[in-house]
Amino acid sequence: MNQRKRSTLVNLTLTAVLLAAPLAVSFPAQPTEAATKAKFTVSPQNFSIGGAQTTIKTINLDGTTYIALRDLSNGLGLGIGFDKATQAAKVAGKNRLLEINLKDSSFKLNDQLLWGPQLVVQDNTTFLPLRFILEQMGYVVGYDSATKLIALQGIQENEVKISAKAIAAEGNGKALRVYYPVLSGLADSGVQEKINAFLKKEADQHVAAAAKEVGLAVKENDQTLDPNSSASNHQLSVDGRFTVTYNEKGRLSLYVDYYVDFGGAHGVTSRVPYTFDLSTGNVLTLKEVANNTNYVSIINSKIKEQIKERKLELITPFETIEADRDFFLNRNGVVVYFTQYEYTPYAAGMPEFVIPYAAFQ
Repeated sequence: MNQRKRSTLVNLTLTAVLLAAPLAVSFPAQPTEAATKAKFTVSPQNFSIGGAQTTIKTINLDGTTYIALRDLSNGLGLGIGFDKATQAAKVAGKNRLLEINLKDSSFKLNDQLLWGPQLVVQDNTTFLPLRFILEQMGYVVGYDSATKLIALQGIQENEVKISAKAIAAEGNGKALRVYYPVLSGLADSGVQEKINAFLKKEADQHVAAAAKEVGLAVKENDQTLDPNSSASNHQLSVDGRFTVTYNEKGRLSLYVDYYVDFGGAHGVTSRVPYTFDLSTGNVLTLKEVANNTNYVSIINSKIKEQIKERKLELITPFETIEADRDFFLNRNGVVVYFTQYEYTPYAAGMPEFVIPYAAFQ
């Protein structure tokens, strides 16, 4: 399914859900787990940061390595700050600002609310999962099981900052909030303007029909809705958030997940991906990215292999992708995914299949 068809589908989905359920709506609450204050053992861990070895104290929580925020500046060049008045910790660097509100355990990255992990607060020190914090800040995390060495390496990203703005609407017991990306700092201002205009138009199209039908006045607002406000008690929500998956070698890839919760057992997520050529501002197709006339058969073969390896339960047999199948990029390859209920049960989410770049060579 191509980008334009997918955009239309999302609009219809949002509109149908809102019209079918004239209920109050809410923005999804931030992580429900409060900061953990139990005592954990703090242990030294060997790290390789950009090739230099050092030791940093960590906590192991259910098999996940947690690191103290104050230690992130050691060798990483990240700025760490804390505002006692607001109880907010800030991590800055690599064109990013990650804000962590210790009061409600909420997270913001360049002004977009994130689904974040559980916090650990111990001895007036805040600990976060190492992989979460560093991958959000543009680092690759590796682990050598033989030497038990954790390796951290900064990604050589394109020189561009990706911030967030929100389209928000609320009234008569109904509300929505959709974040969309805004680029700044790109050397070619014309390309930057082209991409920003495209992304804004896409975001507008996804929410305009739904907002009009329920009589909401839509406005831009980059302020965060209080997760403890009355809106949190609403039974229906419309939420859109984007994830940047690749920002290297002149290409930028991301997707927006539009989530609609209409008060039932669970909501529905529609994913809309985009991959840009930062030299032209054009949206790249799967055929252009693969650059191989046999790309469809190559992807089909890899998907079938991974279905077998992962023992995925299918509700309908997989045969082939469409030539213009939706995709995004990550550091390991081209990522094709199944949409909800397309081939797998709801519990499987949206299974992703990474096709290594080498497969197309």
